[in-house]
Amino acid sequence: MEIKATDVKALREKTGAGMMDCKKALTEANGDFAAAEKLLREWGMAGVEKRAGRATNEGRIFVAQTDNELALVELACETDFVARNNDFIVAGTKIAETALRQKASAPNESLEALVKEIASRIKENIALRRVAYFSSGVNEELHAYLHGEGRIGVVVKCKANDSAAFKNEKVAAFVHDIALHVAAFNPMFLDESKVPQEWLTEQKEIFQKQVDLDEKMKSKPAKVLEGILAGKLKKLLAEVCLVDQGFVRDEKITVAAALGQVSKETGYQLAIVQYYFAKVGQN
Repeated sequence: MEIKATDVKALREKTGAGMMDCKKALTEANGDFAAAEKLLREWGMAGVEKRAGRATNEGRIFVAQTDNELALVELACETDFVARNNDFIVAGTKIAETALRQKASAPNESLEALVKEIASRIKENIALRRVAYFSSGVNEELHAYLHGEGRIGVVVKCKANDSAAFKNEKVAAFVHDIALHVAAFNPMFLDESKVPQEWLTEQKEIFQKQVDLDEKMKSKPAKVLEGILAGKLKKLLAEVCLVDQGFVRDEKITVAAALGQVSKETGYQLAIVQYYFAKVGQN
């Protein structure tokens, strides 16, 4: 039988379910409004759309990984109680595993369907806020770290001159420490080569303005002022670049220096290729 658009609209307004789900329910119920409403409740779809506007500031980060691939997803929800719910954790794990199989780097229809499924069961607004995919090449290693019940997720990719390096206890511990470091300090850039020129120009302009407004600086020679500006920029880069930051295990030495020590002690040439930082509720 023909399903009228007005009936679909009315059912959607009453239940909060999606338009396609309402049409499907009416079709299976042969147009019987009450029966269709009951079907939606049985399917757990009623109310899902109505909850969609509620804030999702809580959630959890999930990771799925194989030898040379890794997927990270952030599943957002309304309450920390739900973020610790076993059904939510199982669903998040499944979504991460699906994203890994698909090599997905953004939400898609099949992943959103899994989100909708868990939202209908838990009865809370749930959203897939982040999907990221990583792969490693020859002599590279991917390492993931989740902190605080999945509130923070970090992925680190390192490279060595020999794949055997990552079976070395000191190397493995160092790679994990880099992930801990990123989780603790969330650096903006890997090193100076990764800093966008536009960002550098903007910081230089800010420092120049600070100097121009400082009465004590006006009497200083141009070369001295150039040195002051260069010093300010160097200090800032050391604060925002991963390799120049004080190492999480010993802030008296930089990450680069710690990397050099491990390379010297183990005999493997190591490099940090990439890192990724994710925090629940933060873009």
